[in-house]
Amino acid sequence: MSVAQPADVDPAVVDFAVVGKWMDEQGLPAGEFEDVTALGGGTQNIMLRFTRGGRAYVLRRGPKHLRAKSNEVIRREARLLSALGGTEVRAPRMIAACPEESVLGAVFYLMEPITGFNPQNELPEPHASDPEIRRQMGLSAVEAIARLGALDYRALGLADYGKPEGFLERQVPRWLGELESYSANAGYPGPRIPGVEAVGDWLERHRPAQWTPGILHGDCHLANMLFSFDSPQVAAMVDWEMSTIGDPLLDLGWQLATRAEPGTVAAALFGELGRVGGLPTAEEMIAHYGRFSDRDLDAVSWYTVLACFKLGIVLEGTHARAFAGKAPAKLGDFLHTITLELFEQAHRLME
Repeated sequence: MSVAQPADVDPAVVDFAVVGKWMDEQGLPAGEFEDVTALGGGTQNIMLRFTRGGRAYVLRRGPKHLRAKSNEVIRREARLLSALGGTEVRAPRMIAACPEESVLGAVFYLMEPITGFNPQNELPEPHASDPEIRRQMGLSAVEAIARLGALDYRALGLADYGKPEGFLERQVPRWLGELESYSANAGYPGPRIPGVEAVGDWLERHRPAQWTPGILHGDCHLANMLFSFDSPQVAAMVDWEMSTIGDPLLDLGWQLATRAEPGTVAAALFGELGRVGGLPTAEEMIAHYGRFSDRDLDAVSWYTVLACFKLGIVLEGTHARAFAGKAPAKLGDFLHTITLELFEQAHRLME
């Protein structure tokens, strides 16, 4: 049957005639594509929600202008989400994946839509007016990453999904090298971040000697989580493009490092939630993680310092690109301020 192309979807990005034929080959319900809606996300990846044959879908693919690793990122996401499908981890459920670039011009997959809200964009009732619900939101986020890190990744067929050997040893040189690379941006004066070397040295000196590999989300702040409208529970963790096999305690450190603290610049990233606060304390978050994990939590401060170090350097990349006109100057300055806050937090934890 012929398929009508939605008027507001560029066929060069998603050709619905191609998608329809491919879906038919997968044995999925046939019919016209209805209620096609573009979904915003934390990345430049494209997501379209639609219904067909009475079933709802979300299609995800890389950006219109594919980056060097876009297809591999989507291919890896599809593999991971497929593996997580039979677990209790709160993640989007895979329906079908097309790992071949030749079909649509880019790797894509179909997943079930998630009913939930992103706290970066909105904070509905009763969450907005009840601080206890917001505290439980933070605890649910901690539980979600603890359950993820507790999975047996080998039993899920993910033994080659990452390179855990030497994972912690690679972190400081890897990110210092990334920071150094920013100097290629014309006009960038170099990283004006007090104590970068001191934080790197501290991390090297205090690196945990023993740890157990597991699945790492890699970017598990609250803006990469959707929450249920009628409870404080995480509906799904999303944006898995930084996932790998590494040390899952870095996910806990990441949540602690990005905890929305009212009055900080970084809190602006979390909209109303950042303004009103109410999230659990760091101590509560660590204790709650321990309820769902048997990992040694004695070195959590080290992982939080590493998260501050790594995320601060990632954000500085936009600041550097802004000098070269590759990103808005206002955004670059804003993210640089957050980088400075992250390194201040790191120094406090090192004391």
